[in-house]
Amino acid sequence: MMKGRFLAALAAASTAAAVAVASAAPTLPGDIPAALRPAAGETLAATLPARGVQIYECRALAPPGAELRYAWKFVAPEADLFDGDGEQIGVHGAGPYWQTVDGSRLVGEIKARVDAPIARAVPWLLMAALSTGPAGRFSRVTSIQRIDTVGGASPVDPCTPDLTGVRVRMPYSATYRFFSLF
Repeated sequence: MMKGRFLAALAAASTAAAVAVASAAPTLPGDIPAALRPAAGETLAATLPARGVQIYECRALAPPGAELRYAWKFVAPEADLFDGDGEQIGVHGAGPYWQTVDGSRLVGEIKARVDAPIARAVPWLLMAALSTGPAGRFSRVTSIQRIDTVGGASPVDPCTPDLTGVRVRMPYSATYRFFSLF
């Protein structure tokens, strides 16, 4: 019964948060923290806004020799990528990966992380990118920035034993900037 009430309350809160999630004011290139700047020689290839969710699961944690505790653990992102006209041109998912409608696909590995400048937003990131799909829009991308994040942080309600295994979807938006050496 408690799990059902929690999920109903969380669903209502997530719906309200989804309505509230909007793009942050765009960050100017000079305002991006130095830790997140791409390598020398990389140039901006695309800037794509994204909207979606960050998925978390309530899990029991038992470090060796420690008391069992519970925490929300990140599972995966699920987001849509949009072009400048607001048309969906790709998706972002677990791995992490980014894939466009032309089939080109990237996988990323986090190189640097900086706390977002607004509360309850997922961190800003710099990721190395590797093309894993056919030639297309993403095939020459070598790094990705995630900036201008709004929302997506783990739930504020505690993860408790009766919620073990429950997954929640926290709405977020971000700007993904794709860089290449060409």
